[in-house]
Amino acid sequence: MRTNTRRRRDRAAARTAAALLAAAWTTAAALGAFAVGAPPARAADGAAGQAFTISDPRITESSGLAASPTHPGVYWTHNDSDDGPYVYAVDSQGRTVATVTLRGIEPRDVEAISIGPDGRVYVGDIGDNLGGKWPEVWIYAFAEPAELRDRTVDVVRYRVRYEDGPRDAEALMVHPVTGRAYIASKKQGGGSLYQGPDTLSATGVNTFRRIADVPWVTDGAFSPDGTRLVLRGYFAATLYRWQDGAPAQLASLSTPLQRQGESVTFTADGRALLYGSEGKNSPVWRSPLDDDQLPDSVRPLPSAAPSSGAAAAPSGSAAPGGAAGSSSSSSSGGPSDRALGVLFVLAVLGAVFGLRKKRRTG
Repeated sequence: MRTNTRRRRDRAAARTAAALLAAAWTTAAALGAFAVGAPPARAADGAAGQAFTISDPRITESSGLAASPTHPGVYWTHNDSDDGPYVYAVDSQGRTVATVTLRGIEPRDVEAISIGPDGRVYVGDIGDNLGGKWPEVWIYAFAEPAELRDRTVDVVRYRVRYEDGPRDAEALMVHPVTGRAYIASKKQGGGSLYQGPDTLSATGVNTFRRIADVPWVTDGAFSPDGTRLVLRGYFAATLYRWQDGAPAQLASLSTPLQRQGESVTFTADGRALLYGSEGKNSPVWRSPLDDDQLPDSVRPLPSAAPSSGAAAAPSGSAAPGGAAGSSSSSSSGGPSDRALGVLFVLAVLGAVFGLRKKRRTG
């Protein structure tokens, strides 16, 4: 009886925490909207601003984003948990042009998507809402369809474990040249970047080994040529130069103020980043990279104005990064994303400590 009572208290505490979390998000978003005003209309091609809105009513928790190298202007996405074995292809107008059903899969917590040099789409069922309790997680892979239409496909399932025990993670990145898979764990004080084996095994367990420290990460992506890595959180992103199989920090980037910033991908030409969010009718924002942040194979445009990202940065964000090697990017007009991040963290910490105190005295 005592165990059942404790479980009821835990569930009630979890519901209360979820409500407080939602309130914190609402407060942060409201403050951002008050300070910077309404977001601008859809950005012109190549400019900073809102690129498109995901209009499919089935996609309410877009948690990953990957630009297709095969179909120009098409992006692969998926919902978070509780949706089923579905992956969606969305065009540059936000319309779903294909729904792919993964045969024989019962996803647990899908958090990320990436495309490898072998032409396969990799789906990361790597989330762990229990805070790192699952003994193993999974990666699913299927061939990117040559024709975009609704279909059901067979997948290869890869078993994944971490060398230092279970982890919660939301970022899966497959290198576009080597095909090696990387996972970034999600932790409040900063997570880790894990490297998979040279080639994933479909028969055994794939052990991912820690190679670097990273900040709080909700998604990540390699540039099309593999020379840049971006890792994003709720309120900021970090751009790295990828060299010798490891990240070297290049710049800190501000992200657009979003309801719950969950996804990021490079555009197919490598010139900009697209930032996505959870929620119904969620907007996807485009942030061009500065010349000194471009991937190695991408040359600056002769007609590009200096700091193009600063000229039309999305609402609530600054230009997408400062000079190479800079540690921060300032916002213009209203509070910075980092300031709102502090507000959010303080609200959540207050909620957590309040719940703990309540449970101790209950």
